[in-house]
Amino acid sequence: MSDPPETRWPEATALAERLVGQTAGSVRAVLMYGSRLLKTNPDRHSALDFVVIVDDYRSFYEGLAEVGELGRPVLLMRALSRVLAPNVIAYVPDDGAHGIAKCLVISADDFERALGPDLPDHFLLGRMIQRIGVVWATDEAQESWVRLVIAGAHGRLLDWMAPYLDGPFDASALGRRILEVCYQGELRPESRGRAGKIFEAQAQHFAHALAPGLEAASASGTLRVTDDAHYELASPVPPAVCRRWRRHFRRSKARATLRWSKHTLTFANWLPYIVRKVERHTGRTIQLTVLEEKLPLIFLWPRVVHVLLTRPRRELKP
Repeated sequence: MSDPPETRWPEATALAERLVGQTAGSVRAVLMYGSRLLKTNPDRHSALDFVVIVDDYRSFYEGLAEVGELGRPVLLMRALSRVLAPNVIAYVPDDGAHGIAKCLVISADDFERALGPDLPDHFLLGRMIQRIGVVWATDEAQESWVRLVIAGAHGRLLDWMAPYLDGPFDASALGRRILEVCYQGELRPESRGRAGKIFEAQAQHFAHALAPGLEAASASGTLRVTDDAHYELASPVPPAVCRRWRRHFRRSKARATLRWSKHTLTFANWLPYIVRKVERHTGRTIQLTVLEEKLPLIFLWPRVVHVLLTRPRRELKP
């Protein structure tokens, strides 16, 4: 039996419990993912990455507004919850005295949709197929539901990964390739080697989580076992299927880019957060101009393009 969340992640558990207590009983579960969980080059300014699954968007945002922790109008947040879910917010109680969390806020229905067979894009799926921690849940049944939804997403991996597989693979190699494909599906400030770094931090997770799906696919005839105990596709992927998933990832990348504009509306103090993130991953000190600070949505774009074009090829050492 694994250690309880408060033992494994005491800071995250305390912050999650504080969030739950301030949001009128609207939270079903709080999941943790990302660099603080994986210990992949976070610094003291790095936020905890949470997925907050809620029953009701309205109750959640009204609860935060009542204690002065929302920073945005409730009506705006409710409206944006229905556009390119999830909303991304900063939870910084008492000006960071209890920690900082970047929260992806999503309803239970939208969570199932984002990880289901007809997923709108890969924004949430690309994060939830990685190692996650259930930091808080209303009860064991709720935690079991979360893990069941994620297991279903694992079981459908070959549906969308098949066009991107070339040659024999095992569970670990599939995990590495999954991260490469998902990272290519977003414009990100990290180095081009970030996917490899993230994989190395959770190779055991992929080996454990993906093995049952590969065994099931082999039993059904979708995969065949090679002489060296690896897997390969039993038949070539039809061109129409390849085109479908390439269209999906183009659409997913466009939706992820559109989310940037949405994040500026939902994420309080987003500009300093982005600057710190870019500095951490590029090793550069960034000094914004007055115009970039005052009107970032207009004047920041040249710098954004420059960062994306000049990203380091390898991850920087902490």
